[in-house]
This record gives sequence, C-alpha cells and structure tokens, in this order.
Amino acid sequence: MKTRFGMLLIALLLYVTAIGQVHITIDNPSTWSGEALRPYIGQTVIFDVPMIVCNNANGNYIVSPWRRFNPESHGFPDSEDYKSTLRVNGSCMFSISEINNYHRCGEKIIGLKARVISTSSLSMEGGQWSGNTRADLEAGIPDLGDYRLLVCGFNLENYYMTWGSMGADSYAEHQAQRAKVHKALKKINADIFGLVELQKGDDAINEIVNDLNKALPKRHYKYFSGDASSTFQKVDFVYDENTVEPINTPAGTDEEQLPDRKKMICFREKETGEKFIYSINHFKSMNTGDEYRRVNEAKAVIKLYNNYKQNNNIHEKDVLFMGDMNCYAFTKPIKVFTENGMIDLHRAFHGDSSYSYMFGGMASYIDHAICNETLYRQVTGMSAFHINSDEDDLYNYQRSSDETMFRCSDHDPVLVGLKLDSTLSISIAPYNNNANMGKDSISFYYVYTEQDEKPLIYFDIYSINGYPICSPTRITYQGDIFEKRTKYYTLSNDNNSLPDEVKRFLPLPPGLYVLHFYYKGNITSHKLIVQ
Repeated sequence: MKTRFGMLLIALLLYVTAIGQVHITIDNPSTWSGEALRPYIGQTVIFDVPMIVCNNANGNYIVSPWRRFNPESHGFPDSEDYKSTLRVNGSCMFSISEINNYHRCGEKIIGLKARVISTSSLSMEGGQWSGNTRADLEAGIPDLGDYRLLVCGFNLENYYMTWGSMGADSYAEHQAQRAKVHKALKKINADIFGLVELQKGDDAINEIVNDLNKALPKRHYKYFSGDASSTFQKVDFVYDENTVEPINTPAGTDEEQLPDRKKMICFREKETGEKFIYSINHFKSMNTGDEYRRVNEAKAVIKLYNNYKQNNNIHEKDVLFMGDMNCYAFTKPIKVFTENGMIDLHRAFHGDSSYSYMFGGMASYIDHAICNETLYRQVTGMSAFHINSDEDDLYNYQRSSDETMFRCSDHDPVLVGLKLDSTLSISIAPYNNNANMGKDSISFYYVYTEQDEKPLIYFDIYSINGYPICSPTRITYQGDIFEKRTKYYTLSNDNNSLPDEVKRFLPLPPGLYVLHFYYKGNITSHKLIVQ
C-alpha cells in the first residue's frame, strides 16, 4: 500500500512539475511583450527561441532573442531600417539572474528554462549554452578565406608609456596592458598592423614590435620611426618585412589638427610584386558631437588618396581604408567614402550583423574596413575578431588580474584577408536575384553577366516581422568561370554546404519571409511565400 501511495505521489509531483513548465512561443519578438509572462510569475517556463546575451556589464546579464544594435548601424535616421531597429531594441528584453560562470555577449541559451520573477526579469534554471565563447576565439582568428596577406586595423585604447596621462596609471598597470595586447597581436599574427591610439613617439611602438619579434621568430616586424615624443595620440603601421615592403614613407593629410591620426602608405607584396595602398585612421571622438568635423576628415582622407595614388613611385589605385572613424555605418562621414565609389566591407561580408564595439548595451562598428571596387575583388574575407567588445569591462587590465588577451581594448581588431591579383581588378555588372519557393525547400538564383570566379555574395532570411531566421551565409560556386550563367542555390537539408546553424531552421514553416542578398555592400530584398 505504501509503495502504491509513493508511486502516486511521485506521479503527482511530476505532473505538477510538467504543468508548471510552460513552453513560451515567441512568433514575433519585435512585438511580443514581457506582459505575456504575467500569468506565469512565480512559475518555470521554457522559451522556444534561443536567447542571446545582449549585455553583461558588471555581471548583470540582459538576454533577448536578438542582439541590440545602434540604429545608425542599420540605416540613416528616419529611414525604415533605422526605425525598425529602434523598435526591436525596445522589445522582448529580460534581466536574468542565477547564471553560473562567466558568459560573453553574443552567447546563446538554447531552450532557456527559467523562473519568471516579473514581466522583465527571469531566474535561470537550465538551458544549453552555445557559441561565441572564449574557447571558440582561442581556437583561432575568423575564417578569412584563401588569403596571402592578413591586414589588421586595431584601436589599442591608449597604449602609452608615460603613466597617468592616458592609458595605464602606473608601471604595473602598463605591464598588465602590455601582456594582454601582446597576446592579442600574437594570436592575430598579421602581415600588416594599422594601430590606433598609440602614444606619439617611438617608445610605445618599439615596445610592441620588440615583443612581437621575440614571440614570432619567423616574422621580422618593422615600423616607421622618427616621431617626436609627446602625450598626443597617433596612428602608425607595423609590417613584416619578410612579406611586404613599403614604397616611400607614410603620407598624411594637410589638416591643421590631428595630423598624426590619418596616415597612408603603399605596400608591395614581395612574393608577387602586387601593390595596394593602406590608410589607417582615427577620426575625432564622437563625444564631441562634431559630425561636421568628421565629414571634413573623411574628405581629407579621400583627397590624400587621390593625390597619393598618382605619385611617380606609386601609380596604384587599390586602396584599403581602416581604423576607428568614430562614426556608424549610416552617417555622413561614411557616406563620403561610399559616394566616392568605396565599399563598406562590414556590410559586404556580414550585412546587418557586423559589429566591433559595444556602447550602452548596443553593438555597432565604428572600426571600419572600406575599399575601392578594384581591391574588393581581391579581398578573400573580412571580420572583426570579437575578443573585446563582447567582454565585461571588469576584465580590462585596470580592473582585473585577468592575463588573457580578452578585453585588452574596448574595440575589436578588424581583419581583412587579401589575395592581391591586379588582373582581377575589373568592374562586375550587378547581380540579378530572384527566388523560387517549394514545399520543403527554397531555391533562389543569381545571374551574373561578367567573369567572376568567386562571387562574394551572402544571404540571410528574416520573418516578415523582422525576426532573424538565419545569419548571413556565403554562397559558394563551382563551375566554368568564363560563361554567363545562372546559379541556383537551394535552402534545404540536402544542401551539404549549408552550415548547421542554417539547417536547424529547415524546412521553414509556412509563412511570409524576407530574403536579403548582400553584394558589394548593397542589400536587395525579396519576399518569400512558403506554403
């Protein structure tokens, strides 16, 4: 009798537990409100969409079905893209407690099980953590394709050798900063570094180069010496003379203010003899609110390029602009570049998902990589290396004894892979894109009208309400490169080239979706009806 009663009690407890774990369906996070959780306050629920850590400042975690982005990273003010991002930023966001161990922004919780504390706060009880961990980043830099040269633009957040002016406040703090920065630069192992927020003079850059040459004996890094020491900031270049050689010395703009924060140099790749112009920049800080000043800085850089490329020793038009320009993607200074025929590599490779910096809980990129159309054909890949922006500021060298490369700066390094080949520097006609819908798969095609061996074209899919179904995914093509052709690409589990992240969402449920194509920094949108 006691045995039967015990079994009944266990069954009852399991039933009570089961009915207490409500599955929360969020069809449209942009309009779904935490008010829907009010009936479940005090109960345990399980969410059917992955939750992403959007903020982890000072150990206080905020989660949401998607990252928060600065709206000027997605559209010009008053545009529909700008307004849509504002709406998303204000919806479906929860503070969450009882998170064990440290987690970075961008990490996902699959199948989040949590007790509802209020309509805006949760207490985590279970779920599977996925992606963007420190271990993922320690495994290596992002995949940049089949490059020969690796170029890095990196704001080091005031790398100074005099204490208390900017950066470290003591010798001990500087040694901690030095160790963290060194580990990051060593991991990146670039052929060329464009460094931002260096102390003017040779002391800081000399220390960095000496550390790298000791740690990477196959490299022989050099820099351009001769700056007079001061407490001002500068940008500068570090390059491996085993792989590249400079042509002439760096050139600067003719501005009266901040002349050391915009520099340009032409490098020749020793293996092939191919050349490109590299421009590293640091525009006026955003906290001044002086966008007009940054517009003039952008114009000065374009003017410098137009003059520099005609130098008798240069005669080269391929150009890569990088650095902390202190402005978002859809602002007037960046428009100066795009209106002069330049391509924003963040958007060309990653669309709306790209970021290198966090401020106010919103991701964005102010660390740019911009090139002209001829160099674009020679870019094998571009990505921010998210070792800093997703980290809690508690791990910086001034607040922590953490000795890893993580949070060595408040900016992510931005990486560009190059396979220089001037014979590819031709203009390509725009793609024509369309899509066909099937019951269990979606096939879309793109047509190109000129020779293009490896088209750099990406797609992503959103629900009609703006919820991301899959992140930007590159389309690959194998075939005859000399014919005009139409290429079909199928979204189904039978397509082995699709990453698992995309396959997880297939087949798509019936409904209306938006398919985005990214090509050369431009986005075209197509409606998909899945029946």
